[in-house]
Amino acid sequence: QVQLVESGGGLVQPGGSLRLSCAASGSISTIYAMGWYRQAPGKPRELVAHITSSGTTVYANAVKGRFTISRDNAKNTVYLQMNSLKTEDTAVYYCKVAAGGEYWGQGTQVTVSS
Repeated sequence: QVQLVESGGGLVQPGGSLRLSCAASGSISTIYAMGWYRQAPGKPRELVAHITSSGTTVYANAVKGRFTISRDNAKNTVYLQMNSLKTEDTAVYYCKVAAGGEYWGQGTQVTVSS
């Protein structure tokens, strides 16, 4: 079993920055892909960014140039640096890890508001 603990969400003004972290622990042999998703009220969950074990990244068009995903394989941790935040970035952000199965974090709220 794999446990994911997310941190770093909060309230920020438009134009501000936040950094999310997601640490994986438990019965981990190999972590393949890691990613961040988000779900705003009344909307489906959507991919924000994805990073493979070799470091290849994919971003949603809405966050390209503003968000950066990275990972520390030694710490089994994935990060999401979010800059130039907009009100439409407000959502619950979830991390997902592929490690012999797919595992989701509990979600962390990000609210962008003045």
